Amino acid sequence: MVSVVQNIAIDCANSYELAQFWSKVTGRPLDPEDRPGDPEVQVLLAEGPVLHFNQVPEGKTVKNRIHLCLCPDTSREEEVERLLGLGATLVGDHRNPDGTGWVVLADPEGNEFCVLRSEAQRAATPH
Repeated sequence: MVSVVQNIAIDCANSYELAQFWSKVTGRPLDPEDRPGDPEVQVLLAEGPVLHFNQVPEGKTVKNRIHLCLCPDTSREEEVERLLGLGATLVGDHRNPDGTGWVVLADPEGNEFCVLRSEAQRAATPH
């Protein structure tokens, strides 16, 4: 027997607003039944589990123990700029002079996530 991951749950103060941010990040829609004010909202990813946003009363206080890592279809640098424009904030820049590394951002509620190099960038750098 095995278990299948159904969703990735993210606690938040405003499930609809944070789901809208992640919908823009991923280019994927919200569940058509979800509405503003709903305590649970989902972003329907193209494949795999959905992103499930749970409204909770307590705020985020420490670093995430689990986070999402994004692989953009453009360059890492272009994606970081796009995400900052959507409302993400820079947490840490771990890019190396040889092109390897990643950038840590936080969504509007402070949940950290990483932006990795694109497939094309990884193919161009042997590391």
